[in-house]
Amino acid sequence: MSDQVAGPHPKTRPSKIETQAVHAGRRIDPSTGAVTPPIHVSSTFERGSDGEYPRGFSYAREGNPTRQSLEECLAALEGGKEALAFSSGLAVATALLQGLEPGDHIIAPEDVYYGLRQVIGVVFAKWPLETSYVDMTDLAAVRAALRPATRLVLIETPSNPLMKITDLAAVARIAREVNAISVCDGTFTTPVLQRPLDLGVDMVWHSVTKYIGGHSDMVGGALITRYDNYLFERARKSLLFGGAAPSAFDCWLALRGASTLPWRMRAHSGNALAVAEFLQRHPAVEQVHYPGLPEHSGHAIAKQQMTGWGGMLSFQVRGGREAAMAVAARVRLFTRATSLGGPHSLIEHRASIEGRDTKTPQNLLRASIGLENSDDLIADLEQAL
Repeated sequence: MSDQVAGPHPKTRPSKIETQAVHAGRRIDPSTGAVTPPIHVSSTFERGSDGEYPRGFSYAREGNPTRQSLEECLAALEGGKEALAFSSGLAVATALLQGLEPGDHIIAPEDVYYGLRQVIGVVFAKWPLETSYVDMTDLAAVRAALRPATRLVLIETPSNPLMKITDLAAVARIAREVNAISVCDGTFTTPVLQRPLDLGVDMVWHSVTKYIGGHSDMVGGALITRYDNYLFERARKSLLFGGAAPSAFDCWLALRGASTLPWRMRAHSGNALAVAEFLQRHPAVEQVHYPGLPEHSGHAIAKQQMTGWGGMLSFQVRGGREAAMAVAARVRLFTRATSLGGPHSLIEHRASIEGRDTKTPQNLLRASIGLENSDDLIADLEQAL
């Protein structure tokens, strides 16, 4: 391991997530004294006199000091054994599916993220994998979907974009009944608000592009495991030899973003709750999907497994698709754009993004609530509605 990227000394290893976010995976640069970790952009590394690699790095696709720093940080934040950084969130999903055998069976949420459904149904269409899409809030339905060939149970909570809540501990137990590996998408919550590994889930994956990066200026993904398992090792091989390695600069940007992640997530959550409460009272809004509202069907479970409600919400506008589209067109402070997790608030008509086969209601708008003043955000939505 390089001295430049080693984590804190074991005797001073932090236990609080705010401290981990600042210190995990970093060390003062020994050659310059720089407090901020340097970006190692080299594609190749020097061999020693014996032909080996005494510093632990050989070629950037296989490993990079900046990438290693990010992986150490994310593993610490999630409480995992090890992390792998990828070039995007969907690259993680691709690596997981590549690790399955022909005939293997997957269980996934019926309202799973549109991009993941495309990876399963389009990219791997000729791969003989079987997939059951089920309502993950119905534990009986999850158990009924189990097969002897079930190898992977994908969980998304809160779901995108309907914000459904899945009982992580219960689904992890069900997956273990057939020795399937459970993997939770932690993008919406980050380890600040929800730690799936602590609840028995085997692995967690992120679109680092979103809240961890936090500034809408990089693209990346990560997979963190609770223990050694074959799918994680196969994902490692996919990363090393499939070419899905992230750039050093994107890793550095994500590591920078992780430093402020705990404080940003609390601000996102506070703003989102205020916006959700406003929308719930508005006569032009048919329904608000946000787990922080007591009326939300998953509120009780969310309260047990989350420490905050998150910055994502969706709402359905009275009057159908045209009314929703009109609201999205009238916002002034919100930006009408895809993605989430940055300091600026975004809004979009999800069904338009997801295409003809979407399961998303046509009158639904998804909003990523940013770090602006909540009163200003509410005023913008009020004039748009």
